[in-house]
Amino acid sequence: MTLLGALSAPAMGLAQDYPSKPIRWIIPYPPGGTSDFLARLIGQKLTESWKQNVLIDNRSGANGNIGTEAAAKAPADGYTMLLVASTFTMNPAVYSNLTFDSEKDFAPVTMILWQPYLLSVHPSLPVTSVKQLIALARARPGAIDYSSGGIGNAVHIAAERFAAMAGIKLNHVPYRGVGLAIPALLAGEVQLMMASSVAVQPYVKSGRMRVLAVTGLKRIPALPAVPTVAEAGVPGFEEGNWQAVLVPSRTPRPVVNKLNQELVRIVRTPDVSEQIRRVGADVIANTPEEAAAIVKTDLKKYAEVIKALNIRLD
Repeated sequence: MTLLGALSAPAMGLAQDYPSKPIRWIIPYPPGGTSDFLARLIGQKLTESWKQNVLIDNRSGANGNIGTEAAAKAPADGYTMLLVASTFTMNPAVYSNLTFDSEKDFAPVTMILWQPYLLSVHPSLPVTSVKQLIALARARPGAIDYSSGGIGNAVHIAAERFAAMAGIKLNHVPYRGVGLAIPALLAGEVQLMMASSVAVQPYVKSGRMRVLAVTGLKRIPALPAVPTVAEAGVPGFEEGNWQAVLVPSRTPRPVVNKLNQELVRIVRTPDVSEQIRRVGADVIANTPEEAAAIVKTDLKKYAEVIKALNIRLD
């Protein structure tokens, strides 16, 4: 046996036996959002196919940093997974005291989806289009409040980019998670917000929110009559949120590959992919290398964007 073969044999054996016990899946965001929806949907399928329980562990706080730190400190054996949103690539530019390295401490397994936000307003705001919103904001600088799940999170940054590109001033009102930001809009405490389709569609359908536009570059099947921000008045604007599965960086590559193969298979099944598309998202289900490349690109991109927007939490 060659030295390489001798070294790789234990890892291969681990992958063959994997999983032999329950898997903990850390979700560093509150229940009710896209990440929680995805983890419960896919986690159940993993449990069924591998005959091992997938235990959902919601550890929210600090834009996902609390749960992410817990995952970084977990054993690198494949029995702790982390589901992150694109906020993961923004936090290094917002926080100066992170105890983990977003690139070096994690190994991407796959990126599950990408989805745009819905630019939504309270029905009392007298606008029905992006152009009307911009006109009103220009007439009343800083008078329109928008909510987000916290300073420096993905929605905050998306809204500030929208305001900058539209040449308007909006007033940011941060809440402790999207679970509080949405009720704030419903109650009329704020007039505007960006949020995922899965989080706000029930309120849109009931008339408690009005959707002005989608923040991606194409319309979504669930709301075909709703234009994109780019076509509705801010050319070139695109913002959205991806969801990716990570594991601690020293997790054996055969285990990463086995996780990737099973997650990709599940996400591409008609049942799961249809549920993902139903909430306005695009299925990605890529390789570990492709997911890592996107993470690396976005770390650089958002470092520049956040610096330009002068967003800093500490």
